[in-house]
This record gives sequence, C-alpha cells and structure tokens, in this order.
Amino acid sequence: MSRTVETNAPAGTSPAPARKKHRKAVVALVLVAALGGSGALAAIRPWEQHGTASAQPPVSHGTVAVQKGSLSTGIQVGGALSYSTPTPVITSGHGTITALPAVGAVVKAGAKLYEVDGRPVVLLTGDRPMWRDLGPDISDGPDVEQLKRNLIRLGYADGLGLTADQKFTRATVIAVKRWQKALGEKQTGTVSLGSVVMLPQAAVRVQQLGAQLGSVLGATAVMTVSGTDLVATAQPADNQLSQFKPNGRVTVKLADGSTIDGRIRSLVRGGTGEGGDNGSDGADKTTVTIALDHQRQAKQAGPSSVTVTVVGETVSDALIVPVTALLALDGGGYGVQVVSGATTRLVRIQLGLVADAKAQITGDVQAGAQVVIPK
Repeated sequence: MSRTVETNAPAGTSPAPARKKHRKAVVALVLVAALGGSGALAAIRPWEQHGTASAQPPVSHGTVAVQKGSLSTGIQVGGALSYSTPTPVITSGHGTITALPAVGAVVKAGAKLYEVDGRPVVLLTGDRPMWRDLGPDISDGPDVEQLKRNLIRLGYADGLGLTADQKFTRATVIAVKRWQKALGEKQTGTVSLGSVVMLPQAAVRVQQLGAQLGSVLGATAVMTVSGTDLVATAQPADNQLSQFKPNGRVTVKLADGSTIDGRIRSLVRGGTGEGGDNGSDGADKTTVTIALDHQRQAKQAGPSSVTVTVVGETVSDALIVPVTALLALDGGGYGVQVVSGATTRLVRIQLGLVADAKAQITGDVQAGAQVVIPK
C-alpha cells in the first residue's frame, strides 16, 4: 500500500544541531544512468534541504515497495517484421504474360512461377540469370552447371550418372526431356531463354506484382518476390551500432507482447537491407537484419512493428527500487529511507546494476519494505 509522508521545519526555528549533523550525511541526489540506451530518472530530494518555515513549505512524498526480480541493461530499438530478401523478377525473351500468381503465394523451385504465351516459366535455383538457350550444341559454361544442379536436385537425373559440371552432355538432354515431360511441354531437350527464372532462394513468396495479365515482356520487373521466412529489421543510431554484432543474439518483442530470440544476420549501411523498403529517411543508416528462431510464432504475428532488444548485463533474484529512492551519502555510497511505522530510517545500501530507471540494491532492506520516493 502506498503512503504519504509530510515533512516541514518547525515555524521560526532552524534544525537542532544533532539533527543537522545527522542530515548532513544525506545530500540531494541526481542519478543519471545511461546504460546501453536505458534512461534513468533524476532524483532530487527537496525535503533534505533545510531552511525556515517560510522558505520550506510542507512537501509530500510517496512510498514504493522494494521489488524482487530480474534486471538487465540493454538497447531497445524499434523495428519491423517483414519477409526477407525482396528481389525483382526481370524476365528474358519475348511474349505476353498469360498467367500470374497471387500475392502471398509460395512457389518452390521446379514449379511454375508465371506463364508467357500459355507456356510455364519455371523457378529454378541459381545466382546467375540465363542469357542464352541451353542445348546439346552450346559451349561449356557455368550456366550449364547451374541447370544441371537443378535437374539433379529435382530428381530428373536419377540413374543417369549426371554430374554438375559445365558440359551439356547426352545425359543432360535426357534429364531435360524428363523435366519437360513432367511439365507437359514438348520434349526438345533444349531449355529456351525465358522459360526459367533463376533466383538464389529454393522457394519464394510473391510480394508484389509489377505487371498485369496481357502485358508484353520488357525490362521492368514482372513481380517482386521475397524469401519465405520473416525477419526483423531495425535501424539503430550510430552510437548504438557497437552493441549490434554479427551473429549476436537479440530478443524481438512482437506486437502482441510475446518475444522471439534471434540472431543478427547482417548489417548493411544505406539502402533497405534484407527486410524491405524502410523509406528514404533510412538511406544513410545501417539496417540490421535478424534471423528469428521460431518462424511459426513470427508468422502468426505477420508483418508488423516490433521492438528489438540487445541484452547486456543481467541479474536475477535481485532487490530492485526506482532510482528516485536512492540518496547519495556524504563521504560516498548510497542509502534509502525505509518506512518503519510512522517514522523513517536511513539505511545504507550497496548499489548494483542500474537500468531502465531501476536500481539493484543490497543491504539491510527486505523485499516488500516501503521506501520513500518523491511524489
């Protein structure tokens, strides 16, 4: 239960010498804690300043219970939950777009991503876009190796002894024909330019469409796709960046109040990082991208605002008071005023961790005891 204590000097008198000597040990405290971005409040004790009745009117003070729990330092930065690695899909070849996926659809490697002139354009995995037809008479190249890796991964090379090298062999032709048969396409053994899209991800989520049905292929993106995993992104201030270390662990608080642990995956100066467009205001900032430990929990929340916390030093099972309860003692150290019945007593304490306007204390104080704070 909260209490109110009123303190005033007797009218027309000054404090007795003994009382003045005792009070000399207690001075006004201004405690400023800047621990990893956690703001601490300043505590000024007006009732510790002595004077005449006319200069020192009665002052009310509240009380608060000493808590027992955990306390930690850390940096908190606002951020966002979004799908990772937005990538524009720019096609090769000619023709008219005759089918598009729905926004939010997930397409795996080997499946149709969209359709041109009634024929499927298939998603395959690779870092290198196609620039030519791939068939029996072409020269060796890394694009052939990339195609063969996909045919092996998708199972169309089973039993052929196909290896992922840069030669378009007879076994490669057979694997391509198997793949074309599975797609319902004419079995030519040649992969035409524009019939596949090579992207680094093994599966993508359609984030945004950039073309409409009936559009003619051109240099603009047909769509923008992303990875299928949600990531958290944040843009800390420059003086906070030292706390965000590659592969460092962080905690992400979702909009519903739940938390997910994560790992710092990348720090990118300027641009938008992996999580999407953060607007022009973030062009000169560093975007931190965080891989999350639990995708199911993240996807229940969906794209939304989050708070990213880098946890620093932590204590548990600690006695905790607001920093406004602390008094700086003459000669060093700190104390608190503990309420005992109708009076208070000054108790010297040892100060531990300070974070988020709270302080860890040890000394002759019990959890649940009422200590004086300014009201």
